[in-house]
Amino acid sequence: MTHEEQRIWLTEQLLKERAEYRGYRIPDDEQGQKDLLRALMNVRMPEPISEEILAVQDEYLTEESIRTGITDIADLAPCDTDERLYLWQGDITILKADAITNPANSAMLGCFQPLHNCADNIIGSKAGIRLRLRCNDYMCRQIAAHGRNYQEPAGQAMITPGYNLPCKYIIHTVGPIVQGRLTKEHEQLLASCYTSCLNLAAENGLGSLVFCCISTGVFMFPNQRAAEIAVETVRNWLDDTGSNMKVIFNVYKDLDLEIYQNLLKDH
Repeated sequence: MTHEEQRIWLTEQLLKERAEYRGYRIPDDEQGQKDLLRALMNVRMPEPISEEILAVQDEYLTEESIRTGITDIADLAPCDTDERLYLWQGDITILKADAITNPANSAMLGCFQPLHNCADNIIGSKAGIRLRLRCNDYMCRQIAAHGRNYQEPAGQAMITPGYNLPCKYIIHTVGPIVQGRLTKEHEQLLASCYTSCLNLAAENGLGSLVFCCISTGVFMFPNQRAAEIAVETVRNWLDDTGSNMKVIFNVYKDLDLEIYQNLLKDH
């Protein structure tokens, strides 16, 4: 199959999974087709699926990643004030690194809202169906150990393969949700997210880790304070461990770029 034929075939297979989708018409335009396929992946529950579908999906998503473009962190320049730290603005899913972080929610199954623009959704869409299946296996084990009401606590970290992303691994962490006044507990939990991710990366022998701006989106952690905690926690961890790990702060918004530029310049 050609790349375009793979997209149509995958969409047809996912539409066949649910009776209510079977009369759905696949759009004629490329972007409409891509949006429909992504939406179907977004809403798909972590149920069994054939290896044939997964194999075609992997070929398709890998080619999509190549066509989008990949940025190798080896080509990035470190910060002038600290050669262990990097700052990069753009889509975290195009970075070729040992691991990227995913700002997960407590259900740990990714974002189910079709075409939502959160990092959790975008990472899941580009990594593919295998990621949700792997996360579901993890949550099933946790539920078996802790009870059916288990939700992943904030401040911890869990690692999975990167699947169809350029990165080797994804480290998932649930950040604190700030509703109302920012508290010391919020700050401690956010610092724990960064420390847990770094520890897990080190345990797995990784040499580079990309951090997104954890908790600053729909979780409503103030951007300035979140960045201060991120930089301070990472610096302290690198100092305390003596690690040579490359740490990349990935920002998407211009606001966060300016905040991190000022913080990294001031040290």
